Amino acid sequence: MHTALNIFGNVINEISDESIFTSSTPTSTVGAGQFFACVGAALVLGFVISLIYMLTHRKEGCSQSYVLTMIMLPAIIALILILINSTAGALTLAGAFTLVRFRSVAGDPKDIAYIFYSMATGVACGIGYIGFAVVFCVILGIIMFVLNEVGFGASKTRHMTLKITIPENLDYQGVFDPVLNKYTTFSKLRRVKTTNFGTLFELIYSVDVSEDLDQKKFIDELRALNGNMTINLVFFKYDDKIYES
Repeated sequence: MHTALNIFGNVINEISDESIFTSSTPTSTVGAGQFFACVGAALVLGFVISLIYMLTHRKEGCSQSYVLTMIMLPAIIALILILINSTAGALTLAGAFTLVRFRSVAGDPKDIAYIFYSMATGVACGIGYIGFAVVFCVILGIIMFVLNEVGFGASKTRHMTLKITIPENLDYQGVFDPVLNKYTTFSKLRRVKTTNFGTLFELIYSVDVSEDLDQKKFIDELRALNGNMTINLVFFKYDDKIYES
């Protein structure tokens, strides 16, 4: 039988398979000490994960809701798994968590990965493997911090979406190509749609721009071609920063 002192073992005594089938009301084997050890470890590790998240997002800024979520989530999952009190049930629930779709505003895939980082830590604590949870949390946290500091995988270009509004009488074929060729490394017209009851057109481009792009000059030169109408420069996919004129 494992003890609470063996943090690399399961600090929670599981219900045997025989007891599940021989008793209609399985008895919990989780003591107060084991409960506080698991949930307390989950809270501490959740706090550590939130600190790592803030450190790796200090340049672009981070969402307080994400920070608080990462503190709460491991403890919540740990408690649910403690109440289940069965490795088989815990693994079943962990599989169900992987099917969860977060219906918030589309975010950076790295933010979503941090959510699963917190969940995995909570699962490890919830089934009693506190030592493994600590090692996993620390090792992955160090790796994420180092990779962020060295800029591993960072691109020198940004993927952005450019939306240009034009009057219906403007022949847009090739009109914006000189400016796009000057300021972007790649551009492609993705969609054309009518707006304002057909009196306006909206051109939607996917563009790659360098990090040192002078965005104001870029937009000003486009405005000279579209009759000074609305132009949106939107960070592609998940960023919510919008430059609009």
